[in-house]
Amino acid sequence: MKRLYEKLQSRSNDIQKPLFSEHNISQDHFRYRQQRGVNLGSWFVLERWITDEPFRCASAPGQSDLDIAHGSNAKDILEKHWDTWIQETDWEWIAQRGINTVRIPIGYYHVCGAEPSVLHGTDFQPFHDVYCGAWSRITRAIDIASRYGLGVLIDLHAAPGKQNNDTHAGTSDKANFFGDPHNQRVTIRVLEALLDNLQAFTECHNPPLYNVVGIELLNEPSPPSDDALRDWYASAIKHLRSKDRTLPIYMGECWRTETYADFVTHHSSSTALTVLDHHLYRCFTSSDINTSAEDHTRALQDPSASFPRMLAAVSEKLGRAGGGIIVGEWSGALNPGSFRGTPDEQKNWVKAQLDLFERCCGGWFFWTYKKQHGGDTGWSFRDAVERGVFPNFVGTKMREIGRDEVSSMLILYLGKHVQYWSQIPGHYDHARFGEGFIIGWDDAYEFILASPPSSATISQLGFKGAWAMRRTSDHGKAYWEFEHGFMQGVDAAKGDFRQ
Repeated sequence: MKRLYEKLQSRSNDIQKPLFSEHNISQDHFRYRQQRGVNLGSWFVLERWITDEPFRCASAPGQSDLDIAHGSNAKDILEKHWDTWIQETDWEWIAQRGINTVRIPIGYYHVCGAEPSVLHGTDFQPFHDVYCGAWSRITRAIDIASRYGLGVLIDLHAAPGKQNNDTHAGTSDKANFFGDPHNQRVTIRVLEALLDNLQAFTECHNPPLYNVVGIELLNEPSPPSDDALRDWYASAIKHLRSKDRTLPIYMGECWRTETYADFVTHHSSSTALTVLDHHLYRCFTSSDINTSAEDHTRALQDPSASFPRMLAAVSEKLGRAGGGIIVGEWSGALNPGSFRGTPDEQKNWVKAQLDLFERCCGGWFFWTYKKQHGGDTGWSFRDAVERGVFPNFVGTKMREIGRDEVSSMLILYLGKHVQYWSQIPGHYDHARFGEGFIIGWDDAYEFILASPPSSATISQLGFKGAWAMRRTSDHGKAYWEFEHGFMQGVDAAKGDFRQ
């Protein structure tokens, strides 16, 4: 053991220093930190079950953004809603809960104020005047979020032609995104315009804004086949990567997580995250209804159960491909038939989800921030917090930093690693574990030190697998030992800070 530690010390000068520099400290920390988030649902893409006020003058059937646009006084109604649904006090309240990122669902028509051509040949072409004011509100949201240390994930929730049959995809008509190549081409132009204008907006500030954590290509697509979606995803990724090789790209996985994890491993980037977005709800199917809240909770608490096991395996696989996975939508809701009247059923359900996501994912986003009519602790984050169903604070609060020397922790963890693997025959390079541990420990603290001064919570490394891949050029046979060391170094630093 002593000889191994001396060997590791002799390599210390070769261990890579943290990747942060004065230029990228904010950008990397926003993109790779653990995202603890909430969806700002029904701010731009409207859903009547969340807020019915903007639908008061909508044309029949009165369920979608296009119905509102066809109704009377649409421009005035929408602009009033955009200016009042989320206000400064909401941003402050969100940040005080430890939330560090928001996901903002938008429709392609909300981009027309920056690029009018996105409406050409679409259902919303006649309504440029109605929606042109949305873009200034979206960019203002990014600016305000930055002041509170909040990242922003821009989610294309409604694409030309609709990518699914739900009314939150923009219209009350049937989906035709996959049935018309024109819609698919226009959507790529929308994403390019979105990327170009986000870059222009964030870079015009001094210093630049670094808090846009990514663009989500499509929300909950419903393709006729996986090949149809994979082909379109590949094209979209190619176009966006040609413009910006560093911006993280997020994509919905149609509840076929493992299938699209395989896709990401073949379309990952060494310079940017490619992230799957899984949505977890347990309240819609007949099986959900017939399962008690306690059993739903237990199914997530047991690491050997099918879903936690799958999520952990996919997270590891994507991390080694330079990517990751988030749960971009989840809630505290269960079907009423699942509740049995036992104490804290809903609170325990929320906690089980949070614990699983913190352990296996790069981030999570509760759906949704609030509803017009209060009291729904299943779907309204604000109500869930105020009624004790959701924790009042997530993450770790900011405080003065004092840390132990890594050497003492390294000896402890390296000893355990060597002891365990000495029982299993094989050829090992345990110094690689030590290298990974030191880098993981140091980088974990670099993320903490990079926390925005305005943030109530510290930043913690979230996409650990992808970050570990960036921290060494040696991805050969002994990489697994480096990775193990890195992960344990990150966790040890996290525990050290909490103590």
